[in-house]
Amino acid sequence: MRSVRRTAGSTADWEIARPSRATALPGVDMAGFRIRGPVELRAIPHPAVTVAVEFGDRPFDIHGATGRMRLESLAAGLAFRAFQARAEGVACIQIRLSPLAAYSVLGLPLAELRGSVVALDDLWGRDTPRLRERLHQARTWRERFALIDAELSGRLHAGRVVEPEVAWAWRQIVAGHGRARVRDLAARIGWSRQRLWSRFGSQIGLTPKRAAMLVRFDNAIHRLVSGHAPAQVAADGGYADQSHLHHDVRAFTGTTPTAAANEPWLAADDTAWPAHGLTR
Repeated sequence: MRSVRRTAGSTADWEIARPSRATALPGVDMAGFRIRGPVELRAIPHPAVTVAVEFGDRPFDIHGATGRMRLESLAAGLAFRAFQARAEGVACIQIRLSPLAAYSVLGLPLAELRGSVVALDDLWGRDTPRLRERLHQARTWRERFALIDAELSGRLHAGRVVEPEVAWAWRQIVAGHGRARVRDLAARIGWSRQRLWSRFGSQIGLTPKRAAMLVRFDNAIHRLVSGHAPAQVAADGGYADQSHLHHDVRAFTGTTPTAAANEPWLAADDTAWPAHGLTR
């Protein structure tokens, strides 16, 4: 499926492609983007590890709290700090990996990627430019999605899996839109709060509390994009009040709820990612 969407406040045209079938690996989703013309976007955290593989020879100029970088492909850990990405045009595959899948696919503890954005070459070495070249040569989005599917399947570390208790806790956090209490999760699996905190943090890359904050924010920001009133979003989302919602949105995006809800990247989310939650 393809869709062309004009971004708010921009003359750039977005071509958004979706795979016609699910990927071979659970907890993995992807979308293809082609944006013609200069574009500047704010990348906002999502409850998944994000990988972007560029194949149009137009690197991203990234600037944010961690400084400035020029990257051809990147990996962003859970709860990365929002950053601005500027490019003369975009042709890329973006991959979202649930932390349960990312732990097996990326080949490193997610705690090492916590809150950061790194060059994909630093994780996959020479395989990254080879993959970019193959994507560039591919003629269709279907071929590109198949290449990414094969790459991720080949990188699967069968022995590196999240413990069942940690995986269950993550799924409960996602299913409850971030409103689950850590002490309740620990009690349900028969662990101490400290043990869950430690195991969850090392395997998921965030503490259970921070993970719940991220999931709750993601649910709230998409409701704001859909036009729901901030007061109602705060009340439904488990926030103490509207100022609490405002605080969390600013913490994750670096801007106000109103400004964040009008970001072009989020406006395209429903087309690129029709199912926002990745649990497996």
